[in-house]
Amino acid sequence: MDWVLALFAGFISGIALVVGAAVAWFVSVPKHVVAAVMAFGSGVLISALAFDLVDEAADNGGFWPTMFGFLAGAVVYVGINITLDWRNARNRNSRSSSKGTGTGIVVGALLDGIPETAVLGLSLVGGGQLSIPILAAVVISNLPEGLSATADLKREGRSPAYVFGLWAITTAACALSALGGFALLQGAPVQATSFVSAIAAGAILAMICDTMIPEAFDDAKSFTGLVAVIGFFAAFGIHQLG
Repeated sequence: MDWVLALFAGFISGIALVVGAAVAWFVSVPKHVVAAVMAFGSGVLISALAFDLVDEAADNGGFWPTMFGFLAGAVVYVGINITLDWRNARNRNSRSSSKGTGTGIVVGALLDGIPETAVLGLSLVGGGQLSIPILAAVVISNLPEGLSATADLKREGRSPAYVFGLWAITTAACALSALGGFALLQGAPVQATSFVSAIAAGAILAMICDTMIPEAFDDAKSFTGLVAVIGFFAAFGIHQLG
């Protein structure tokens, strides 16, 4: 029942946003703590995409499909970002002095989360095993995102039903994204799955540079790089020992 595992992995990834939201709603978490977790998650994600996505995709599908996919993922992600920012549809607090709208926050979370969770489903294609490093990295990165965005929504005076309803929608989308990553490529050639995995990796790296590291640096400042390196070190250690 690999499709159930894919759906569950996507749900776990999305529920991390809800957990972060719950913490922010009931507990006042210092901004520098949120920033440190986000910087750590950035390092973990970079390690996971380098060694569990790009390296594996190149080994299985070859160099050129992987490289073209990697670049394509970054171009598509950045292109969508530019379009949404031009239409002011993403409106995240880190990008302007105005407060982020609920819709903009969810659009941003979806844009960040879909490539991450699709990869979890892709890892199960062809009888593969769920990528635990990728799952752990996504959970670690989603916690501070839920924290930060919910704190902003709470300050705006949004109701609990509104806030947690938004995150419930995002969680459902993450679960469906993981299921889609698994279901759509069943029986596909290994070059195709490697290409799609590389697309997701490129999008994730662009997201880290566009969203996570800048938001972490806003509060962690000069410690951002060190904490990110520690996250990379931890994930790489798990990869080597596991």
